[in-house]
Amino acid sequence: MLFLATNLAIVLVFSLSICLLDVEPYLNERGLNFNALLVFAAVISFGASQGLGIRRLFMTHPPLAERIATLRLPESLYQVKGA
Repeated sequence: MLFLATNLAIVLVFSLSICLLDVEPYLNERGLNFNALLVFAAVISFGASQGLGIRRLFMTHPPLAERIATLRLPESLYQVKGA
C-alpha cells in the first residue's frame, strides 16, 4: 500500500511541476501530449516498483566488466566452431 501512495505522490508532483512551470506549451510544440506523458510516467513508476523496470533488463545481461573482457579475447576463442 505504501508503494501505491508513493507512486501517486510522484505522479502528482510531476503533474504539478509541469503545470506550475508552464511547460505544457513547449511539450505540445514538440508533439508531446501532456496526458500521455503523465500516463507513461505512471506506468513506468508502477512497473519499476514491482520490479519490472530497467533493473530486470540488466539482470539478464552479464556485468559490463565481463562483456569487455570477452571482447578482449583473441578471436579464435569465441568464434563458433564449424562455421
